Amino acid sequence: MTDDKGLILWVDDEIDLLRPHVLFLEEKGYTVTTVTNAEDALELVRNSTFDLVLLDEMLNGMDGLSALTEFKNIRPGLPVIMVTKNEEESLMEQAIGGKIDDYLTKPVNPSQILLVCKKILERRKIAGERISRDYTSEFNQIALRLMSGMTWQDWIEVHLRLCEYDIELDQHPDLGLKQILYDQKRECNAEFGRFIEKNYLSWLTAKEAPPLSVNIVPQYVLPHVRAGRHTLLLVLDNLRLDQWLVVEPLLRDYFNVQRDYYFSILPTATPYARNAIFSGLFPSEIERLMPELWAQGDENDDLSCNRFESQLLEQQLRRAGLDLKPSPKYAKVLDMQEHRLIARKIQEFGDLPLSAIVLNFVDILAHSRSSSELIKEMVPNEAAFRSMTKSWLEHSHMFLALQQLAQAGNTVIITSDHGSIRGLRGARVIGDRETSTSLRYKYGRNIKADAKNAMIIRDPRAYKLPVRGVNTNYLIAKEDFYFVYPTNYHYYLNYYADSFQHGGISLEEMVLPVITLEPK
Repeated sequence: MTDDKGLILWVDDEIDLLRPHVLFLEEKGYTVTTVTNAEDALELVRNSTFDLVLLDEMLNGMDGLSALTEFKNIRPGLPVIMVTKNEEESLMEQAIGGKIDDYLTKPVNPSQILLVCKKILERRKIAGERISRDYTSEFNQIALRLMSGMTWQDWIEVHLRLCEYDIELDQHPDLGLKQILYDQKRECNAEFGRFIEKNYLSWLTAKEAPPLSVNIVPQYVLPHVRAGRHTLLLVLDNLRLDQWLVVEPLLRDYFNVQRDYYFSILPTATPYARNAIFSGLFPSEIERLMPELWAQGDENDDLSCNRFESQLLEQQLRRAGLDLKPSPKYAKVLDMQEHRLIARKIQEFGDLPLSAIVLNFVDILAHSRSSSELIKEMVPNEAAFRSMTKSWLEHSHMFLALQQLAQAGNTVIITSDHGSIRGLRGARVIGDRETSTSLRYKYGRNIKADAKNAMIIRDPRAYKLPVRGVNTNYLIAKEDFYFVYPTNYHYYLNYYADSFQHGGISLEEMVLPVITLEPK
């Protein structure tokens, strides 16, 4: 009868002396098959299925290292633990090079053997049990915090924990906790919407406000520039916190990583949020102080509304009293050709006191998903969105460029202008032909929506937003709602359902990372 804990093949020419160890493993629920030579072991592996091999290094006939190579040729995924009397470092390196999964030095006691078997064979089960236990406790704690009142610092912490559990649960779909997590995220976003409606306006004037889009350059970039460090600001358009968390480990070999957080301004859309980063000003301030740099074009057209980011950055530096020589470089990467070009010229950026690059891949991926069935099939959910983002960066020209910057000793600040949320529920909106077309926010004359679904801004100036005409008001969608006009309501409701959108109020759109990378 096969035991659920796993089938172990133990290869040792002194296996009789290890009988107590074998019995100990069997008492713990493992099924152990023993052989005294590599040849017999290889034959068993060819004809049977094992979960783990314990392999002696010194065998009669074929030695352990040679057998290891053969095991991996037959079954590449078969875990092998090397057990040996030899403590030479060179042997350990040979074993590691041969794709050994773990390494034990004789004499070994039963507990050592049990520990390493558990680590390899029951890691997933043990990790799943831990996650279930920890998340159940965390679930209750978050529920209590929601009832007791939250600060902006609390919301950052809660969003981070939810993101971390979401990523962990990607590896354990069998636990059945994803729906519970999704329901809690929805509950949190509902409460977060109420929190923003109550507190956001005060953030625009209060000294105790959280870091906002306008604070990115003064608070996180300029201190490094003033200290004489060659600094690159890299803005990854539409990058969410959960996406950054899966990307971050890729950079730890090259940089010391410091993670901070900030809140995007409203609307959480590129024309507003990214212009605020580069200018250090709120949209109405840009419009008032630099009307020639504030384009009132199509808010869905990045080239129209964000074509002056370089000039806005220069103006912000002047207001900060900085006259950098040579002048900062700025580049916006919209396609692969530009991406390759920037990567080849990255040293030119690295030689400057300050430079800035905007990368649009994540935003392009999110928007393309709405119109491409192929991309929607490749990115069916948030887990796939995270995975795709990680895969892109890992194999991108920019990743190689970042490695070059690390070698050159450059400081890199990475952030996002806003995140995105999956729009799952439609909300009716009434407006005229001049009303903007965005799905998560709208502005126009006397536009209307249900207050349960949207934050209604009747005084744009108070929120430091452009007025854009008489009787202009703004609607900012809450939770996972998106705006749909009554005309052809059902068609557009279905067309935009389950698409990644931004512009509204949600943890995913507003709570964003600011990463400082210092070369190792």
